[in-house]
Amino acid sequence: MADQTHVLFVEDDDVIREATQLALERDGFAVTAMPDGLSGLEAFRADRPDIALLDVMVPGLDGVSLCRRIRDESTVPVIMLSARADSIDVVLGLEAGADDYVTKPFDGAVLVARIRAVLRRFGHAGGGDRTEPAASTAGGVLSFGDLEIDTEGMEVRRAGQPVALTPTEMRLLLEFSSAPGTVLSRDKLLERVWDYGWGGDTRVVDVHVQRLRAKIGQDRIETVRGFGYKLKA
Repeated sequence: MADQTHVLFVEDDDVIREATQLALERDGFAVTAMPDGLSGLEAFRADRPDIALLDVMVPGLDGVSLCRRIRDESTVPVIMLSARADSIDVVLGLEAGADDYVTKPFDGAVLVARIRAVLRRFGHAGGGDRTEPAASTAGGVLSFGDLEIDTEGMEVRRAGQPVALTPTEMRLLLEFSSAPGTVLSRDKLLERVWDYGWGGDTRVVDVHVQRLRAKIGQDRIETVRGFGYKLKA
């Protein structure tokens, strides 16, 4: 298991849980599958998986609450699974700290692709080569007013105080800081940050921007209505 990517999968439907576990194992993942949120939390704490797949509607401790508990302890990537694409399910999961979501029923190949996309961006938080931001820099540190981004140490400070970001939030901030003052569309951010080579749900972007604003300052990222977002230079 040490050489494999370890997936924690929490799903109360026996058929879906067993079928998905087999499909993931065929693709080379090591899977710990749990039927409820409380056992899922225990497994997370015991095994420290590389990624968590959490169904929203599980007994004991629902998936959204479980995501919050995990996020309190770790920045491990989390993908929420939901039988509905209702806004409330999606937004609650993302606001709880999830990095992405997949709607059931899902194709096994699509789920694997989404897992690998999340793992790629967590393994390479810098997101590949980017144009050097047009900001005040010193030793790899970018400065935007009271906001400092250490692109080498992957640390962020606001008014001298450290800001805790998840890897997805960090990648989003790096995208903005690579082109301050330039409007980035939601589709472009989905492509660059979430590694979507196809159309995705832009609510993922909107909620992550809200989360990022809450940490670095509400006025730092500006909404350009009808186009996208930009970082104030």
